[in-house]
Amino acid sequence: MSARRYRCTRCRAIVLVVPRGVVSRRHYAAAAIALALALYGWLGLPLPAVRRRVSPWRVMGTAAATGWATLVRWVRAARRGALLGCVRPCPQDFTLRQVAERAATTLSAFALPREAAAGPEAAAFHGGMRMA
Repeated sequence: MSARRYRCTRCRAIVLVVPRGVVSRRHYAAAAIALALALYGWLGLPLPAVRRRVSPWRVMGTAAATGWATLVRWVRAARRGALLGCVRPCPQDFTLRQVAERAATTLSAFALPREAAAGPEAAAFHGGMRMA
């Protein structure tokens, strides 16, 4: 990934510019995160199934058979309102799946109608791409 740094000549502050879709402090693009949230929260897939569909890594540890810690971290960040700016914080009594569903449906609202017509997965993916 290419990133460019710019320094303000007046205040000497440095700004980092990255490609669209890059989420701060995450190893996945916003579209992949949105897809994972939709698969888990909206479509109800188990964590290992979501990981198999979204993660580019094929070699996984023993913990991957029962869950996906990264997705759980994303959902907890979404609960706090710290994952993507357009997703509102959730009530504390929401389950992880409910939080993921809320985030996925919010992101899918940003997809174009032709993209949303392909289904919830595509809508969340394209909405996530637009919101990063």
